Formats: sequence, C-alpha cells, structure tokens
Amino acid sequence: MSIAPHAPAAPSVLSALRSPRLLTREVLAGVVTALALIPEAISFSVVAGVDPAVGLFSSVVIAVVISIVGGRPAMISAAAGSVALVIAPLVRDHGVAYLVPAVVLGGVFQLVLGFLGVARLMRFIPRSVNVAFVNALAILIFTAQLPNLLGPDVPFVVWPLTALGVGVIIGFPFLTKAVPAPLIAVVVVTTITIVFGVAVPTVGDEGSLPTALPGFGGITVPLSLETLQIVAPYAFGVAIVGLIETLLTAQLVDSLTETRSSAWRESWGQGIANIASAFFGGTGGCAMIGQTVINVKTAGARTRVSTFAAGASVLVLTIVLHDLVAQIPMAALTAVMLMVCVATFDWHSVRPRTLGRMPLGETAVMVITVVVVVATDNLATGVLVGVVVAALVFARRAAHVVSVVREPVHEHTVRYRVRGALFFASSNDLVTRFSYAEDPERVIVDLSDAHVFDASTVAALDGIEQRYARHGSTVEVVNLNTGSVALHGRLSGRLG
Repeated sequence: MSIAPHAPAAPSVLSALRSPRLLTREVLAGVVTALALIPEAISFSVVAGVDPAVGLFSSVVIAVVISIVGGRPAMISAAAGSVALVIAPLVRDHGVAYLVPAVVLGGVFQLVLGFLGVARLMRFIPRSVNVAFVNALAILIFTAQLPNLLGPDVPFVVWPLTALGVGVIIGFPFLTKAVPAPLIAVVVVTTITIVFGVAVPTVGDEGSLPTALPGFGGITVPLSLETLQIVAPYAFGVAIVGLIETLLTAQLVDSLTETRSSAWRESWGQGIANIASAFFGGTGGCAMIGQTVINVKTAGARTRVSTFAAGASVLVLTIVLHDLVAQIPMAALTAVMLMVCVATFDWHSVRPRTLGRMPLGETAVMVITVVVVVATDNLATGVLVGVVVAALVFARRAAHVVSVVREPVHEHTVRYRVRGALFFASSNDLVTRFSYAEDPERVIVDLSDAHVFDASTVAALDGIEQRYARHGSTVEVVNLNTGSVALHGRLSGRLG
C-alpha cells in the first residue's frame, strides 16, 4: 500500500522509544492533548452527575490502560460525552454506587462483542444513522448545558462570561493553534473571576477534585438479579455507544494516517479499559474525536506513547493544579461544551442543498434516529431504531428493482425473465407477476439475472409452481447461479 508523504505509516512503540526525536514528539503531543482533555473531562463529569474527580480519573485510567492493551495507535480514549449521557440517568435515578457495576458490565459486553466478531458488524450501520448519532449527541450535550445557563440560581454574569469563553474559542485559533483554544478560554474566564472577585458557580461546587493517585475500589451494591436488571440496559448502552463512537474515530484516524485499524482490537481494548476504569471509580468512556484530531493531525502523533502521555499528563496536571482547577467557573466549561456541540454536529447534513439531494428515505432515517434519541435520552435506543428503519427503507427500495418480463416462446411455452435481488421484501409479491390462467402448459422461469437470497423466495417459487399446477401447467426454473441452486435445492418443497 502506498503511503502519502504527508501521512507516513505509523511507527511502532519500540521505534518511538529508541528515537529521542520520535519520543519527544509523541510525549509533547500527549501533553498538548491532555490540556484539551481536562476541561472536557470535567464537563462530562458534570453531565454524568458525578464529581469532577471521577471523570478525570476515568480519563487517566482509560488512556493509560488502552495504550498498553492495544487500541488504535495515537487514538485518544477517555471519559466521553456519549457515555456520560448514557450513565447520567442511572446515577440520577439509582445513585452513583451503581456506576461501577454498570461500567464493568459494559466493558464485559464490549469484550464479548469483540470475541463474537459483532464489532465488525458496526460497518453495516448506514451513514444516515452515523450522522444522526453525532447530531443527536450534539443536541443532548447542548441540552445538558441548559441548567448552567437557565437554572434558578444562575447569576446573570454567567451569560457574558460564557459568551466571552465562546468568543475566545472561536477567535484564538486565528492567532495560533499551538495551544488548544478551549484551554485558553478556561484560563481567561477563570482569571477574570478570580481577579475581579466575580461570584459564580465553580468546578469546586460540583464535587471533590483529586489530590492523590486514584485508589482501587470495588462493587458496593449487592450482586443480585435486581442489580443486574437495573444496570444491564445502561451497560448495553455504554458498550454499543462506546463502540460506535470509537469505530467512527478509528475510521477518521485511518483516513488521516492511511493505515488500517482493527474493529476487534478496538472492542477488546475499550472493554478492558472500561473495566479497569470502573474499579478505579471511573465513569467509563470511549475514543474522543476532538482530542484524537488534536493528537494526530495537529500534534503529529502516530503511536500509543502519545495516548499514554496524555493520560499521565492529565493525572499530573490535575493533582498539581488541584486548587486552581477547583476555581474554574462553570461558565468557562459551559462555553467549552457549547463549542463541542458546534464541532460535533454535522452541519453539512442539514443544509437545504444537501437535504434536497439526499434520498427521502435516508433523510427520514436520520430524522427518526435523532428524534428517538432526544425523546428517549438514549443514544443506543436511537441507533437501534435507526438501523431497523434503515433496513426497512433499503428492503423497500430493493424490492422495487425486481422486474419480471413475459416472453412468449411458441404456442405451448412462455418464458418469464426475472431480474434483481430476490429476498423476503421483493419476493412477497412475486407470485402476483404471472398470468396463470392465460399461460400455456409449459412455463419457464429464467433467473439468470437474479439471485435467491432467502427461504421466502424459495417459498414464493414453490407457490408459483403450485398455482400453475392448479391450472394444468408445469414450471421449470432455470439458470440459477451456484448459491441460488444450493439454497433452492435445500429448501424447495420443504416450506409448505
């Protein structure tokens, strides 16, 4: 495979460790990525309804563990907004004690899905559902910020501070991209509130912050069927949503580096990392698109060394700067999250010109997926419904590309040429496309331009033969391809 000059093949971890130049690049990339990761990790902790320390520790453990057990080189995994949105209702309705078993079970689900090869099936999720997934994620993150702006105890000064933070994030990249703009926004807004003594809600008000290395914990709720019934739906959501976002991010890195990732390895790595995160009191997580782009595209990282460095840097920075982090205004983090929403949302997908060109069915799939996610507050449910609707739309579309053409051969014989994919949707009305009463005693059904995919089609062909038999005609099915012959021979006459 040829590699473009601007995107060289990823070096190995050993080559990075042996080369001071590569090692320096990877470590610096991890540090820069950590600076962009800290504000979002804190913000996602607030979204999940847990202390900021939980999200920070989760980011540390996930990044470090997955860099060791083997995820996509240079891809950043940490506490993510999509997973935070899944577990937020669990924490709200049942308490933070159920967080650990939910995340552990979610990690186990990811391991099982990886071993069963189900992760590879994620490629069958259509683009319309993927687009709806990221758009719905942006909408849910946005609605999660509304209490920070519209809450009854929110002072008016929060609004201009949030607007200032948004302005800094938008404008600072025009000066330089060497330092992440969200970090600058947090520094500017925090400095203003400290210097001028502005009383606003801060990170410290949301809960405790880390002062030392995370301790190893365990499951404190009873290991019972009742507990399983409570956590299983959320665990499944953590597994599915995490895998979807991780594989979407892996595809992006594949494109940036012109290398290939493994869905099995991503599922395996994410599962182990989430289990480890849970036992250290973390929220669980997955790959993060924004931080991965910073690490790979902006900082030029190519190995897992950068992922490890990012996790280690988050730990060091949060412990060393513990007191300062506690004074960060929530307005600054709200500004960061609002811009995350803007960056996450696929604006191209909702342009009138794009919607006008897209097939109506795909537009419907996208809209239905977003509506279900927002209505249920559950990304996994929305994706499942979107995939089902997309499958139905595809089946309906494929059913209409089947054609049946009648060709008289001579006085006693007629030939029907069938073209297209024959499966349950297209074969259900196949029996209605023949002129049973008018046709002569010999009928040839030519399937040289068709393929039999399922038992429904075999049953339909049997039904055609039976209806012709009632009119005294015989049917000969000819020119089946190899796969169709095998299926037809195995099932014909056995489905009635």
